[in-house]
Amino acid sequence: MTATDEGNWYYRLRRRVHVILDGGANDRTTRVVHRALIALVALSVLSVVLESVPQYRVYRRIFHNVELVAVACFTIEYLLRLWSAPEHTPYSDRSPWGARLAFVTSWSAIIDLLTILPLYLSFFVSADLGVMVMFRLLRFFKLARYSVGIRTLVAVMEAERKALVATAILLLGAVLFSATAIHIAEQDAQPETFGSIPSAMWWAIVTITTVGYGDVTPVTLAGRLIASVTMVTGYVMLGLPVGIVATAFAEEIHRQEFVVTWSMVASVPLFRTMDASKIAEIMRYLSAQSVPAGALIVRRGEPAQSMYFIAEGEVEIELPGHGVRLGVGQFFGEMAILHKTRRTANVRALESTKLLVLDAFDLQAIVVRNPEIGDCIQEVAEGRKGLAAGQKGDILEAELAQRSAEPEPFGE
Repeated sequence: MTATDEGNWYYRLRRRVHVILDGGANDRTTRVVHRALIALVALSVLSVVLESVPQYRVYRRIFHNVELVAVACFTIEYLLRLWSAPEHTPYSDRSPWGARLAFVTSWSAIIDLLTILPLYLSFFVSADLGVMVMFRLLRFFKLARYSVGIRTLVAVMEAERKALVATAILLLGAVLFSATAIHIAEQDAQPETFGSIPSAMWWAIVTITTVGYGDVTPVTLAGRLIASVTMVTGYVMLGLPVGIVATAFAEEIHRQEFVVTWSMVASVPLFRTMDASKIAEIMRYLSAQSVPAGALIVRRGEPAQSMYFIAEGEVEIELPGHGVRLGVGQFFGEMAILHKTRRTANVRALESTKLLVLDAFDLQAIVVRNPEIGDCIQEVAEGRKGLAAGQKGDILEAELAQRSAEPEPFGE
């Protein structure tokens, strides 16, 4: 093997490792690795929690073995992430060692390192692992790496950090002013609790956060009026960050769904030749549908009423003697609609699947409003008559073979 071949093999392997660990692919290997790491995180965190229960201390050896396995796996994961860091897109403009240095100083890498340090430190320092239980529990935050929802929430908070910092400043100001006001009103009546602004800040924090322990309460009329205003202010102030994050999160989810839907529809051969306005027209008619693993989506012999785009998951078209699998971004069911035939095969979800559905009536409505879309669809459908089964789409030859006549134009 030449040096060039070795280099190509090396870089291909490094890229593959990065794709698997970073979730850049939706293949079986990536799913298995991610699910195994998630299970290991959950098991190790559960082990740390149960280890603190006195009744379960007889299983200390088991908990210790779980910790050893978890640390070994997380160490391998950390080293593989460090090695494949040059393949990470944000570090693509850096040298290999520069990319690795950037990875080591990132928050996710710091958390990864802190989760495995306690065990290695125990080899050099005579301390029980329980002393560093908080560091071991940090691995719980590793779940954020495998959860799209958590990553989206973190991204939203990062994007709205200025607004969140502003609300935190307002909240601090409310605490300060409430503590000052209650200090002035109650310092003579209760000097031991409201004798200074710092001591009154405990009451202000408890009241504004609506916890209300009741260990410190105003007794004067002025103090109670201030407390009433402080309570109402607390509800308003705490609602601000919740509203900011909730609105931004909903907008981010909508934006992601829009991008996914747009790219999916634009990649479909039926719509690939259409411009942006026509694709946007189609997207208005799409509806979402979630189906569990094993569910029958399309049944053989039923009338064709919808075409489907796979947003997440995998389905199988059950042809005689074999099956055709379709994954994310692929579609099925359009040919039976276009040629007005019945379904000729079952389509079943192989795993939990999310679909975008375009009903036949809506497709006809699109054509009526925009006839050139109908012409484009008919043209593409005619061009697909000779395609072999197994390509993206519905069961082309099987459904087309059932046509008794050429389809009538849409809208007639």
